Amino acid sequence: MIYVDADACPVKAEAETVATRLKTKMFLVCNGGLRPSRNPFVELVIVPDGPDVADMWIAERAKTGDVVITADIPLAARVIENGARVVKHNGEALTQANIGTVLATRDLMSDLRAADPFRQGGGRAFTKADRSRFLDALDRAARAAEKDKT
Repeated sequence: MIYVDADACPVKAEAETVATRLKTKMFLVCNGGLRPSRNPFVELVIVPDGPDVADMWIAERAKTGDVVITADIPLAARVIENGARVVKHNGEALTQANIGTVLATRDLMSDLRAADPFRQGGGRAFTKADRSRFLDALDRAARAAEKDKT
């Protein structure tokens, strides 16, 4: 299974392409606002509004043999603990080996932004190269997750 934290996910179409090619079920999990796909491999899951409701839905289901697509670091940590593989939108794989450092960096940056109101902003733009890296990373993660099941 592929689970997509779909609110504000810039690579839903790319994920659907990979899921279809691999004939893997994919869940787009969001609070609404997305159109259902006609693709038989893709299921739209609309969860109630509320903080982290989509994350909780994914975390309760993702396990060994699954792939989760998210930029949400705490969600990534939870599903990695359950044995799932995680790919961020830019193609970065989050693993048992690097999630601790990524969580610590996230917390540090959050503290720095809270302490300095001028240290705000989003980061760099999402590029075609990011999409390409994502497609490659998702393909690798999905194939590895299939092997994890056995």
